[in-house]
Amino acid sequence: MSPRGRFITLEGGEGAGKSTQIGLLQAFLRGQGREVVTSREPGGSPGAEMIRKLLVEGPADAWDGPTEALLMFAARRDHLVRTVWPAIERGAWVISDRFADSTRAYQGHGHGLPLDRIELLYTVAVGNFAPDLTLILDLPVDIGLARAAARRGAETRFEGLGPGFHERVRSGFRAIAAAEPKRCALIDASGDVDTVHRAIVRVARERLELA
Repeated sequence: MSPRGRFITLEGGEGAGKSTQIGLLQAFLRGQGREVVTSREPGGSPGAEMIRKLLVEGPADAWDGPTEALLMFAARRDHLVRTVWPAIERGAWVISDRFADSTRAYQGHGHGLPLDRIELLYTVAVGNFAPDLTLILDLPVDIGLARAAARRGAETRFEGLGPGFHERVRSGFRAIAAAEPKRCALIDASGDVDTVHRAIVRVARERLELA
C-alpha cells in the first residue's frame, strides 16, 4: 500500500504569482521522486470548473458574500471528492492554487461574512481535513493588482472589487498565517521569481521533511 500523499495549498491576493510558483514547486517535488498533481480553486474537477465560471466571470457585484461562499464550498466539495482525496490516497502530492483560506480572506475578511459561518460551511463540506502546508504569498495590493492586470490584459470580477476590498483580503491572509503558524507560512512575494521559489523550497524542506 502506497504511503499517503500530501496536500499543499498556495494562497494570496491577486497577482501574487501563485501559478508560477506552483510550476516551480511541482518540478522540485518531482525531482524528489514524488507524483505531483496540480489543481486550482474554484475548479479542479469538472463540476467545480462549471461553478468557477459563475464565480470569476460577470460584473463585480454579481454575488454577495454568502452566495459566493456557498458556491465556493459546493465547488470545493466536488474538487476534494473527485480530485484531491483520490490522488492523496494513491500517494500523490497535490498542490492547489487556493483552498479554504481564500474563502476566509475574500468572503470573510473582504466581504464581511462572519467567519463562524464560513467554518460551519467548512465542517459540512470538508470535515476535519486540512492542508499539510499552506504557503501564503504576500505583497502590497497595488503591486499585485498591477501585475494581475498586466498579465491578463483585463480585470476579472474579483480584481474589479477595488483596492479597499483587496487590502482587507491581504489583512485576512496575514491574520490566518498568524493564527495557524504550524500549517501556514507567510512568504514575501515582492522579490523576483527565483528568490520567492527558494523561500518556498526552504519552508517545504523544513515542514515536510524533504531532502
